[in-house]
Amino acid sequence: MVRCPKCATEVDVDEDEVEEGEILACPECETEMEVVQIHPVKVNAISDDEDEDDEDDESEDGDEVDEDDDEEEDKEDT
Repeated sequence: MVRCPKCATEVDVDEDEVEEGEILACPECETEMEVVQIHPVKVNAISDDEDEDDEDDESEDGDEVDEDDDEEEDKEDT
């Protein structure tokens, strides 16, 4: 058994069935974890924060452009 580094949920891992470098997913929060040691099994969370931030920035930029377009159309109508 190991605990998810993000949510502390117990993840059932058989140390005889995993290999170092293997990627596991937490069943509760879906955080991806890399097995960094076996006997005993230890895992580290794989950080997706940078990717998520980039995606958020892109969607925010797109939303802002859409809002500006709507405002320009309103001005043209009056």
